[in-house]
Amino acid sequence: MGDIKKVVLAYSGGLDTSVILKWLQETYNCEVVTFTADLGQGEELEPARKKAEMFGVKDIFIEDVREEFVRDFVFPMFRANALYEGVYLLGTSIARPLISKRLIEIARETGADAVAHGATGKGNDQVRFELSCYALNPGIRVIAPWREWDLTSRNRLIEFAEKHQIPIAKDKRGDAPFSVDANLLHTSSEGKEMEDPWVAPGEHVYSRTVSPMDAPDVATEITVEFERGDAIGINGVRMSPADVLTKLNELGGANGIGRLDLVENRFVGMKSRGIYETPGGTILLAAHRAIESITLDRGAMHLKDELMPRYAELIYNGFWFSPEREMLQALIDKSQTHVEGTVRLSLYKGNVIVTGRESPKSLYSLAHVTFEEDSVYDQHDAAGFIKLNALRLKLLSKQR
Repeated sequence: MGDIKKVVLAYSGGLDTSVILKWLQETYNCEVVTFTADLGQGEELEPARKKAEMFGVKDIFIEDVREEFVRDFVFPMFRANALYEGVYLLGTSIARPLISKRLIEIARETGADAVAHGATGKGNDQVRFELSCYALNPGIRVIAPWREWDLTSRNRLIEFAEKHQIPIAKDKRGDAPFSVDANLLHTSSEGKEMEDPWVAPGEHVYSRTVSPMDAPDVATEITVEFERGDAIGINGVRMSPADVLTKLNELGGANGIGRLDLVENRFVGMKSRGIYETPGGTILLAAHRAIESITLDRGAMHLKDELMPRYAELIYNGFWFSPEREMLQALIDKSQTHVEGTVRLSLYKGNVIVTGRESPKSLYSLAHVTFEEDSVYDQHDAAGFIKLNALRLKLLSKQR
């Protein structure tokens, strides 16, 4: 352990990572650099600086990465309409490669020879952090205290904090609260009563959305504008990527949109139950699929849908920086060249209802689909089309 001189720690300022900070200093007798990312979690981050200073940390990095997060990670993922196991919008998964990227960059800037994270040995995040770090710097040391120390219970964690005069918030004493992860894309809650998949979550679990039952009785109508597959404006007002998602969160949250109660299959092998809120992402997915419906060729759309589960699984499992994810991204980005236009949506009591879509690059031809008389489609051609497609079925039927 003595060969580690400096460690960059992904630091939230909370109880767990504060204990980790002190434990690293004691166990490895090393200098610790802290990195705290503003991903839009909605928390004041300056207290993290004060806590780090209290531990004698000299290099403290607190950075607003919301624009980079949405522009370079969330939006590329949404171009693929990525859903893990058909429903999960990957809010936690997509934040980890960005945090890892900055950990490695800061390690390079400060001359650190290791990075550390606060993910436990039971979850997916340890995999995501470490695969990303090794992909970006194969020689880096990664320290995962939850897999090394003997602080295996909450009481031991608090005892360590008290011994080293680490401030403990009142809500951290007593029974362990449920765990919450938040960023600009979503919130996720796990643990405590939610560990039983039969027990319905109480309203206290939700922080970003009103209950659909309490949402307004009048629908909210909005438009979302797209260029090359990315949302670039709402209601005719052009916005930055982070501002688009922030506004969609506000609109979705007020209308009870984006709640998900999910039992998922973790990469490490177990099933877990989580409660997710992704109001803006839920609206964005519906809007993106709507604009693709009139701008993407059938073959391109169907190929994307076939590849999407694989793409989503790569992100969920921590392979954002893998060559296969980058290959798929190149294909997906190519498909978005003409995905531009406007989608109109109605938001009502937890529902996102597409009511219109238009695009200067539309492939929708009213002349071909009209029920009225037309001069561009000869219906007699369909007979030969059907006969040729039926040929193999007829031959197979005779064989039987």
